[in-house]
Amino acid sequence: MLGRRGPGLVRGMAATAVVAGTAGAVRHRQEQRWAGQEQQAYEQDMAAQQQMAAAAEPDYTAELEQLARLKQQGILTEEEFEAKKRQILGI
Repeated sequence: MLGRRGPGLVRGMAATAVVAGTAGAVRHRQEQRWAGQEQQAYEQDMAAQQQMAAAAEPDYTAELEQLARLKQQGILTEEEFEAKKRQILGI
């Protein structure tokens, strides 16, 4: 009886090891796939946020250039120009 139990036990342990190894490999592959999907989703979200931020930012340069032109044309005084410039820049 001792000879018969030994090989069965070894075979059972070997089968368990194979199943565990296969399950571990499948899990690892799935985790890599999920990580790749999460990274891709993150990159897409970041790109969308950057686009929204760029679209939402006012063009201070264009406004200041227009003010400078109005000042040069004599339409705005120096005080009016400075006041409007502070307002645009949030100072």
